[in-house]
This record gives sequence, C-alpha cells and structure tokens, in this order.
Amino acid sequence: MKFLLCLVFVAATAALAQGMPSPDARPPMLTTETTLVLVPALVKTKAGEPVFTLRADDFLLTDDGVEQKIDLDDDTGSEPLALVVAVETGGAGARHVDNYRQLAPSIEALIGAVPHRVAVVEFDGEARLDQGFTSDMAVVNGALRDLDAGDRGAAILDALRYSVDLLRNQPPSYRRAVLLVSETLDHGSKESLEQALRAVSETNTAIYTFGFSSGKAAAGDELARIYHDPTPGPPGGCMAKDPANPDRNRLGQAFDCLGLLAPPLRLAKIAAIAGMDGLQRNVPESVAHLTGGEYFKFSDARSLQRDLMAVSHHLPNRYLLSYHPQAPHPGYHAIVLRLKQYPQLVVEARAGYWAEDAAAPAP
Repeated sequence: MKFLLCLVFVAATAALAQGMPSPDARPPMLTTETTLVLVPALVKTKAGEPVFTLRADDFLLTDDGVEQKIDLDDDTGSEPLALVVAVETGGAGARHVDNYRQLAPSIEALIGAVPHRVAVVEFDGEARLDQGFTSDMAVVNGALRDLDAGDRGAAILDALRYSVDLLRNQPPSYRRAVLLVSETLDHGSKESLEQALRAVSETNTAIYTFGFSSGKAAAGDELARIYHDPTPGPPGGCMAKDPANPDRNRLGQAFDCLGLLAPPLRLAKIAAIAGMDGLQRNVPESVAHLTGGEYFKFSDARSLQRDLMAVSHHLPNRYLLSYHPQAPHPGYHAIVLRLKQYPQLVVEARAGYWAEDAAAPAP
C-alpha cells in the first residue's frame, strides 16, 4: 500500500518563495512504496550542553509503539539553512517591537558560516511576509528595524502555517527552521487546532519558540472557537454527543474512547490529543515539543539574545535520524525516541507525523 507523508525536507520543490503563499495551496506530497520518516533530534546534558558523539545504535525509536531500524546522517551541521523569523507585532507583542529590532546580530550568529536564506514574517490578526528569502543579513536587519505595532490580534496558528508553507518551497538540500516569537495563547487565527496540529506534525522543520505571557483577554471564547473534537467517531459512536450530559468535556470523552483502540493506535491517539490540549494552553511551547525544537520564556531583549545564542549552539549539532516504518498505516503516528544508555542525557525530537492512504483524496 502506498502512503503519502508531508515531509518538508524531501517533498519541497526547488522554487524560491518570494511572495505570499496562496491560502488554498495544497502542500506538496511525497508518494513512495515505503514512507521515509526523518527525525531531527537534539541530545543535551542536563546542563544544556549539546552532545554530538553518539551513533545510530545508541538510539531506540518506536513508531506507534513498534521499534524501528534507524539510520543516522553523519554530517548535518554544514548543510545550508532556510530560516523564517516570525514575530508577533499585534496583541501583547506590540510592546516587544523594539526588542525585535535588535535581533539581526543574534540571528546572524545563529546561522554561522553556512549558506542560508532568511525570511521575515510579522503577524497580528493576520500573517504577512515582510521580507522574502534573502542571504543578505543587512536586508533582514532592515526588515526587522521597520516593524511597527499591529492590531490586537495574535494569530499564532495562522503564522505558523504561513511560515511552514514558505519553507515548503525551499530547495530540498536546505535544513529548515522557524524562529517564532509570540505570546502563549492564540487569538484571531482562522486555522483550527486540528489543522494546526496536523500542519506542524507534517513537517520536519525544527521550530524554536520564544513565548511571553498573553493578556487575560486572550483566553476563553477564542480557545472554544478554534477547538474541535480531534477524534470524531461514527454517528452514535463513542464520540457522539450525549443528550443526558451535553456539557461533558470532549477531551475526557476522547480518552474514554481510547479503550476501544488497539494499544499502538491508542498510543498514537493519546499523543494527538495531548498535542491538541497543549496547543490550547501554550502554543509556542507545544509546537516546539511537537517538532523537536526548543521553547524559551521571553521577557526582554537580553533574554531573547541569550536564548538565541543557545539555539546557535544546538542547531548545527542536531542528529538526523531516518527510518522506514515497519507497520505503516494512515493516520497519526506517535514517535518516541530515547537512548539505550546514558540516563544523564536529555533527548528532544519530533513527537509524531501524519500519513495518508494514497487511495484517499488529499485533505
């Protein structure tokens, strides 16, 4: 059976995206007899120092609970980098615009000496391309210095989808990363939580996030508007609405339904629901976890520059693991990566991906 997997590293076209991506554009899909899954991973000491001396047989990776045979790319630190810098200028982000204007030197240090392309996206109630991909950091600096405060919106989910779509069109030889600076809660996105979870899970882009507190007005009704049931069932099934208990919590109901699933699928569903719940509570932190990136709390320009320097040490020292799933199936796959030994080390990697039956129409 053929499966389609949206993998940005291998499915992106060679065209350079300089303009705004069409909101109706379908992501490029890869069709293979056996799906190749890429898992960028970072290994650190508990003090935060990267470790880059491990081999493939030091890792143990499971896909929906099934152990996989993995390969390790020997040299990824020298590969070119395509980077989107996405900053919130609306909502609570308006007070941080001056901090963003000082970012360019830290971004340049993060990139290092490798060939690179950097784009700048700003967002309030909508996402906009401020600067298309360029290798000229003076141009990037100018785009960041020209930022102005936006409206009251913070469409984080829309900005993430927008940034990932920009990266889809970069050459497949480029590593892909997003630097997202935003408040913790989304308000104003047209994307639903399900769509955002899927879009993030479909990509091998590492997303590094820097989050500051949302205002109290951001919570409440907006989350209810974008949250939908992640595990719909057949009419009258376990996810059907109970007339006797119309206010029943949908996440709790979804967990109850997990008892009807086989153990590997139950694990995948738990991962999907946990990701959904995390996006409701802290979008930047959850996105970093889902993609194997890193999350930092952001308070001022000094903390932002300090944490960007940490990312500059971690980005070139990520392991790139890959595998062909032993039991591929359509739907969400939960990935768990750990070390066979070295309990003193910390591993960060993507939490899962989506696969689709080739016979099914594209979503």
